[in-house]
Amino acid sequence: MRRELHAEWTKLRTVPGPGLLLLGVVVATVAVSGVAAGVMDCAAPGCGLDAVRVSLFGVQAGQALVALLAVAVVCGEYGTGMVATTLAAMPRRTVTLAAKASLVTGLTLGAGVPAVLGSLLAGRLLLPGGGFTPEHGYPPLSLADAATLRAAAGSVLHLGLVALLATGVAVAVRDQVAACGAVLGLLHLFPIVILMVRDEDLQRILWQLSPVNAGLAVQATTDLASMPVGPWAGLGVVACWAAAALVGGGLLLRLRDA
Repeated sequence: MRRELHAEWTKLRTVPGPGLLLLGVVVATVAVSGVAAGVMDCAAPGCGLDAVRVSLFGVQAGQALVALLAVAVVCGEYGTGMVATTLAAMPRRTVTLAAKASLVTGLTLGAGVPAVLGSLLAGRLLLPGGGFTPEHGYPPLSLADAATLRAAAGSVLHLGLVALLATGVAVAVRDQVAACGAVLGLLHLFPIVILMVRDEDLQRILWQLSPVNAGLAVQATTDLASMPVGPWAGLGVVACWAAAALVGGGLLLRLRDA
């Protein structure tokens, strides 16, 4: 697989788009998190807000750019016709897909770390101005706190799983616009549709199945018992979505693009 990874890395670093998208993941995540932390207000003790989750709100923006990155890496070759050259030079379809997925996910995790750390720093600096103070039951955000550390690490892992999910969908769909629509719809439209469901039991089931709602449950540090799915179980849901997308994409790659 070393040869396939080297080939994918060579292709990736010779075009400007992926680098800009990775930078965008960091900037957008920190910026949106900073805005969220700056506008939230906790005027009285026990206001019920989760300070860690507020500080990591920007991950929802970052995941959209992660999806665009994965789709661009995969579908760019289909758009230019270079995929034929790639598959001729690297005929092992499954290994080629694994190399693409590994590279995109590795880069996403690398960008996710500073994005999440920057978001927590923004929250630590801005939240006290909105009343998130020790007097109101909110000590300064710190990775020394186990729940905060879990939320931070889980957010980075969530971004990596979104990269895998988008890679699988892109391989299956091949068209960049269609793949972007499918992944972004799953990530951002599906949660909105869930809110329109009136049946509470059905809404809870859909919440548990949503890759975003379930995946970002890892950010929660309060009221865990009332959540439809636990933090790590939620990441497991995203992992199942990613695995299904990669398996489906891999099968289509072997059968359709032979």
